[in-house]
Amino acid sequence: MQIAVKRLKAMSAKAEMEFAVEVEILGRVRHKNLLGLRGFYAGGDERLIVYDYMPNHSLITHLHGQLAADCLLDWSRRMSIVIGSAEGLAYLHHEATPHIIHRDIKASNVLLDNDFKAKVADFGFAKLIPDGVTHLTTRVKGTLGYLAPEYAMWGKVSESCDVYSFGILLLEIISAKKPLEKLPGGVKRDILQWVTPFIQKSAFDQIADPRLKGKFNMNQLKAAVMLAMRCTDRNPENRPNMLEVVQWLKGGLGKRTKEIKQTIGDTTKEDGEGGQAEEYEIDPDYEESGMDNSIKISTWRAAGSKFR
Repeated sequence: MQIAVKRLKAMSAKAEMEFAVEVEILGRVRHKNLLGLRGFYAGGDERLIVYDYMPNHSLITHLHGQLAADCLLDWSRRMSIVIGSAEGLAYLHHEATPHIIHRDIKASNVLLDNDFKAKVADFGFAKLIPDGVTHLTTRVKGTLGYLAPEYAMWGKVSESCDVYSFGILLLEIISAKKPLEKLPGGVKRDILQWVTPFIQKSAFDQIADPRLKGKFNMNQLKAAVMLAMRCTDRNPENRPNMLEVVQWLKGGLGKRTKEIKQTIGDTTKEDGEGGQAEEYEIDPDYEESGMDNSIKISTWRAAGSKFR
């Protein structure tokens, strides 16, 4: 068995807080679509978190990175990854006690096991939501291109912000387009601005990743795109919750297009309103490396114990 070790590169108050939050969250949750915690170490200036090793790396390496050209993600695998990621989020939002908002859903935080099953990872920005609380107002953290408008502009965070990020991720998985790309002249275009004209023209086949070479279910593709647009509605009250998303996905997207379809509204405006006004890309404070479990790490603490 192999493990992966996340190591804090430099000590800072912010980095140590993220370390503590991640250990706290991972100690609380157990789900087949969340990355499992093996243990952690905190001594002196050393901070380590030990996880199960994911041999197929992160989703981003297959969409945009060194494995992208191999096109190992066919349509079936992509939909399996979408469903697994949705189930992991649904667990955080509706089954974990208290409920948890991830706050940094993106392709690099979805890891893939030996069977390409999705594992949602990296809980350094996560927030616990007390019972009866619908949202929190907090400092904005996350990654440009995935942030819900109400969070990016006003710091208002709720489970619906994760739903928005999931919608962006869904479009990214379907199209292999980056959530935000730079055009000639330094202009930035987000994935919603890119996809909208194709939806308006019903040119759904133009949305699919060209590397799929047309090998996808068109009805599923249409329904998945429309679901993504529902998830990224500018009004958080119009977005589905993750239980509904899972229900639609597992119920068969191709059979439920009418259920998913609705008036898209502001998210399909050609002027591209809804993009983030400012950049909130978070510089990583961690480095990750795979290593086998013969390496000993002293002073283990049981998974689930609170970081002190």
